[in-house]
Amino acid sequence: MQEVKQKKDWSLNTDAFHNLLKWIDEGSDSGGQKYMEMRQRLVAYFDRKNCLNPDDLADETLNRVARRLEEEGKIETETPAKYCYITAKFVFLENVRASKKEGLPLDDFLRTEKSKEFAVEQTDEKETKEKRLDCLDKCTGKLETEKRDLIVRYYFGEERVKIENRRSLAESLGISMNALTIRACRIRDKLEICVKNCVG
Repeated sequence: MQEVKQKKDWSLNTDAFHNLLKWIDEGSDSGGQKYMEMRQRLVAYFDRKNCLNPDDLADETLNRVARRLEEEGKIETETPAKYCYITAKFVFLENVRASKKEGLPLDDFLRTEKSKEFAVEQTDEKETKEKRLDCLDKCTGKLETEKRDLIVRYYFGEERVKIENRRSLAESLGISMNALTIRACRIRDKLEICVKNCVG
């Protein structure tokens, strides 16, 4: 699935993040507790929508809210929770459009067995998935060692584990999270093309 990208290459910085925390706290100081609660509620929202990457979409939602706070200084039209859900709805719709445009996402291959169970599959669907997985293995094997290691580590784990793993990966490569995401997307795009051609 094509990950929803932030507009205008904006990235979350320390000041923007602190402003977001203060705004969610609504004048109190929860020590980041309200932020974590809001994030978990957003993750649950995207999970209920059967999104393959609920954690990423929750983070994107909060990043967009932080971006607007930075641009406008304040958001007084809605409560923090309501505004976050309104933003989440737009992020979800964009994600759906991207999914339809890109076809079967690479994320679907890379998720672990603990991922959400799909509706009852027919035999031909299972065979198709097995063929795609086989093609993914072949296409991944064609990558340079460095790129193969990067893409595997980038999609390893779930929820907080995946986020922390990506931060650690970016640090080990000496690049920013944005730069890491761009590298991963480029590799993923090549893999998706390879897999589609392999499946035929």
